[in-house]
Amino acid sequence: MIKYNPKLWFGHILSFKRSDTLLMLMPEIIILGFYTFGLCYLFLVKLENVQIDMIKNATAVHTLIGFVMGMLLVFRTNTAYDRWWEGRKQWGALVNNTRNFMLKLNNFVSDEKAVVSLKNYTKAFVLALKEHLRDNNNLHELPLTETDLEVFKTKNHLPNAIVNKIYKHLHRLNTDKQISNEELIILDKEVKSFIDILGACERIKNTPIPFSYSTFIKKFIFIYVATLPLGFIPNFGYWTVPITMFIFYVFVSLELLAEEIEDPFGKDDNDLPTDELANKISANLDEITSEN
Repeated sequence: MIKYNPKLWFGHILSFKRSDTLLMLMPEIIILGFYTFGLCYLFLVKLENVQIDMIKNATAVHTLIGFVMGMLLVFRTNTAYDRWWEGRKQWGALVNNTRNFMLKLNNFVSDEKAVVSLKNYTKAFVLALKEHLRDNNNLHELPLTETDLEVFKTKNHLPNAIVNKIYKHLHRLNTDKQISNEELIILDKEVKSFIDILGACERIKNTPIPFSYSTFIKKFIFIYVATLPLGFIPNFGYWTVPITMFIFYVFVSLELLAEEIEDPFGKDDNDLPTDELANKISANLDEITSEN
């Protein structure tokens, strides 16, 4: 995720990053420019204005359709941003719940070795969740023993396997009378929230916008932009070329941005800073367990 100062208007206008839609769409914008220039040349030169009267009223049609398209794109963008913000709330909850779990565990359990072991499992869960949402299964960064890593190699769903280990450790602590039944219930509530957050993030990732809706918007934009020069040529002449290119850039950029942020757990510039959040959780847990 890119960190920036929202008050630097001109700095952002003049800067271009890898995720900038202008750079991404440049080939399509150039092709559209040649296409529009060809239509202008056809109607203004080859046909010598004979057919201009036939397309003069096309602007009114595009105005009506443009309003509908604007409403669709607003809905599309809002839906995508809701998914991005929901993902951020879930990771914010994960930060808080891992803190709560470790604070309670650190005060309930006197066995320092058991606390450190559960702390490492909690860190491992956060890291595994981050990679799981990216369709990765990176065991090398998990702060676990070689024995645990060998066991987890056989698991298809690593976050579930790690939470299962946490529950086993808590049950063992309860059996050994290191935590009471009441304390076990309190800790269980925090561990349960890990699974709830996992499920919510999987729901966001695995449930994109319906296919028919997505393809309809793309077709709508294509047809609208492809026919747009017909309404502008009578009034703007060759100025239709930059106008059409700009309108294409605006509409398609909105769709591209919506596609990028509706899956907020990857490594794109506008995705959530899950690497940073995972590191923050790890540092918080280390600090909590050091205060004994």
